[in-house]
Amino acid sequence: MLDLGRLRALHAVSVHGSVGAAAAALGYTPSAVSQQIAKLERETRTTLLERQGRGVRLTDEAQQLAATAQQLLSLVEEAEVRLEEQRGMPSGRLAVACFASAARGLMPLALADLARRHPALDARLQELDPHLSVDLVSRGAIDLAVAHDWDIAPMPAPPGVEQALIGDDLCDVLVPAGHPLAAEESVRRADLADERWIIQPPGTVCHDWLMRTLRAAGHEPLIAHQAEENHTQVALVAAGLGIALVPRLGRGPLTPQVAAVRLEPVPRRRLCALWRAGAARRPAITETVRTLQRLWPQVAAQG
Repeated sequence: MLDLGRLRALHAVSVHGSVGAAAAALGYTPSAVSQQIAKLERETRTTLLERQGRGVRLTDEAQQLAATAQQLLSLVEEAEVRLEEQRGMPSGRLAVACFASAARGLMPLALADLARRHPALDARLQELDPHLSVDLVSRGAIDLAVAHDWDIAPMPAPPGVEQALIGDDLCDVLVPAGHPLAAEESVRRADLADERWIIQPPGTVCHDWLMRTLRAAGHEPLIAHQAEENHTQVALVAAGLGIALVPRLGRGPLTPQVAAVRLEPVPRRRLCALWRAGAARRPAITETVRTLQRLWPQVAAQG
């Protein structure tokens, strides 16, 4: 009989694309995942992983086995949901993924609150961009994702995935303190046509929103610098190297070298929690979502 833990390791490699990423998602070491795969190869008398450059690829037999593993893991999840539902209390491991500023500004408060009230719940956080985390939820690799989208760059939930609104995060234009716009109470998009921008790299939700917004206003943005972290963008603004559109969540206090100016209309990004429809009855999911919604006004007020 095939070992479920070894099948879980193979499935994780198929979802995350590498042994190292699978190990991080499962909470194991890469060596432990490799050992699980090696034992599964001996059990099945089949080569499952092949070297490809510095990484590995799944053989055709491994891909078929990983698809079967996903079906088995879905059945196990359903059984776990029923047991937890009968107990009526959040318990067990909950894999949560969220984007960087929420991991900094929202999740520490929420996870500490959950740990204090529900000691049987083992919630584990992984920082991921929304494009990745939502896909991992739909594929069963993550239990719950906290993601965001923007008004003109919505990110609909995939089939089989449900979502709930947590709240709206407001954004400001950050400019150097000596910038001509620093003394303005508010600016409009047309006022920003000739500015040098500091933005996130292509492929991120924030980057896509800013590019679409400025182009819709008839301006091709001048990209001076790209930085993934909001704190890095703020530091570049403080050095006088450009301006940036930065959400308030997780931003922290600004230094005297940076001024926040309201952009009209005010940009908003919507924070949502997403989970698989099959796990909707799980108390760990429902209680975590309720906790995020309950704490959001406090977090937004601090921002």
